Amino acid sequence: MERRGRRKIGREHPANPRLSAARPIESVEPGGGEGDAADLRARREEIARLQERALHDAESARLKLAEIERRERALADRERNLDGQAEELKRQKQVQRKELERLTGLTVAQAKQMLIADVEHDARRQAGRALLEIEAETKRDADRRARNILSIAMGRLAGSHASETTTRLIELPSEEMKGRIIGREGRNIRAIESITGVDLIIDETPNAVVVSSFDGVRRETARLMLERLIADGRIQPATIEEAYAKAKAEVEETTAAEGERAELEAGVHGIDPELLEVLGRLRFRTSYGQNVLDHLVESAKIAGSIAAELGVSVETARRATLLHDIGKAVSHEVEGSHAQVGASMARRKGESEAVAHAIEAHHNEVPPKTVEAVIVQIADAVSGARPGARGEALEHYVTRLRDLEEVAGRHPGVEKVYAVRAGREVRIAVDPGAVDDEEAAVIARRAAKAIEKELDYPGRIKVTVVRESRSTAFAE
Repeated sequence: MERRGRRKIGREHPANPRLSAARPIESVEPGGGEGDAADLRARREEIARLQERALHDAESARLKLAEIERRERALADRERNLDGQAEELKRQKQVQRKELERLTGLTVAQAKQMLIADVEHDARRQAGRALLEIEAETKRDADRRARNILSIAMGRLAGSHASETTTRLIELPSEEMKGRIIGREGRNIRAIESITGVDLIIDETPNAVVVSSFDGVRRETARLMLERLIADGRIQPATIEEAYAKAKAEVEETTAAEGERAELEAGVHGIDPELLEVLGRLRFRTSYGQNVLDHLVESAKIAGSIAAELGVSVETARRATLLHDIGKAVSHEVEGSHAQVGASMARRKGESEAVAHAIEAHHNEVPPKTVEAVIVQIADAVSGARPGARGEALEHYVTRLRDLEEVAGRHPGVEKVYAVRAGREVRIAVDPGAVDDEEAAVIARRAAKAIEKELDYPGRIKVTVVRESRSTAFAE
């Protein structure tokens, strides 16, 4: 059996001895069978496929390498062309710049400066317009807020207005009483004027005598004394002195009571009694026809409402506003302005520094440093500027209007100035050829600042600049 198997193997490839010799290992052993031959063929086929794939990959790599080399050569050529074009553009730019300099007569530096100047000018104009818009919007918002606060403050106030002068008219029961007041050779009238410090005017007015004095306390004391003497009927130097002492005591009681009443009405408490007595004297003093004590109470109420709306100290605002004109009661006796005198009195009587500062700053003699000080200024102006609160002499009124027009007309480009609405508004007409819109806004601000600095006035003055452009042509 073994010999037959070997002979059969030897006879499979009699015509190809090389193949048999080249693959001795792959010969089929006895008992291997056809399975080994199939596996061998499969391996051969797999090896052939791998070889074919390797050859294909190698060919693809060779082609890609060739394409990369071609692209590198193309990129190098393009880079050389771009460098050449860049040099040409630079040369052409230099030629163009020289030609532009020749045509315009300007160097590059000069052209840059002109361009920068033009851009800067345009930027300034745009900034000016934006500033005007922002300022107008801010003013609208501020005015709206201020009107709301002031309307609330004034709406809560129902203050009465009492206009008094420097004279008081005293009615007499008969013309005979005039002779008694004058006395023998005028001794009675001289005694009355000497002890009271007032002037008695006895003219042709029937059944009346006029008491004249700038000091309201003296005037009131003289009035009470005369009424007491007239009621008694006995007028002589001794009774005059007695009536004067009683009238003076009564006036002192009245001033103390008026001070306490003002403190109560203003919603303030704890003021020193001496300050209250001085405050009560202002019941007999007027400013521009407005009773000063009523003005202080009214201003204190306004200040309290404004402080409550702004969320600051209501007590400090009311207290400082009630006392801000207290110096007027003694300003004719002490050197200095009534604001400084009032602040000094307040400090001596134990008032806080915030209150004293607001008193001395209410006319800007010192710069206001607190919100309460500004509120005192606002309340003072509102009380004095409301319709019917104050009256002015015609001469003073005309002088103030003339001063307003003179101060507002000092700026270049101004053609005409008109003070209207009783001096509450100044209208400035400017030359449209010399003043543009931005300059008009500047003139308005400068005029307002000049008026604030140079003139004293109650309330607020509106400054309006009018610029009107007109074009005229003629058809022949």
